[in-house]
Amino acid sequence: MAIGSTIITFEVQLADTDRGVYEDYSLRVAQHPSETDAYMLTRVLAHALEHAEGIDFGGGISQAEEPAVLVRDLTGSVTAWIEVGAPDAERLHRGSRLAERTVVYTHRDPAKVIAAWAGKRIHRSDEIKVFSFDPGFIEQATPQLERRNTCSITVTERMLYLDLNGTMLASAVHEHSLS
Repeated sequence: MAIGSTIITFEVQLADTDRGVYEDYSLRVAQHPSETDAYMLTRVLAHALEHAEGIDFGGGISQAEEPAVLVRDLTGSVTAWIEVGAPDAERLHRGSRLAERTVVYTHRDPAKVIAAWAGKRIHRSDEIKVFSFDPGFIEQATPQLERRNTCSITVTERMLYLDLNGTMLASAVHEHSLS
């Protein structure tokens, strides 16, 4: 018998002063048994940092054609393709062809992630941005995760302040280009 996903909830208070986004919302995240806490937390942070009308988590393993997070407009068209971790070049190529904007949020070494795409065909690769956090930031945050979480996420001048279940952490949000 296959083990099912674990549902993790987040009560999020988002104050992204860089983009003028201020929202309080609840997230229900299905964490697949093969998904690490670091990957799942990076998905949650990507969701917050890209928060916009029409944002949602992708279908996960059951929908391999979708990214970890995506934004759709009112017609159902994908406007933002948001990958997490270290997706392969083919996924980025597909996402860049389907969406107006393609980005990657990674909890891994961004230089190694980008190096894996060198020489591969990726549509509009010069427009794709990779975002990472300070080394150790995600690793410090994951022990704070519980089944029910409260988190306050504040972004100002590309600095991320995360209060996760009463533990305050901070990191710069680093931007990298593929070229």
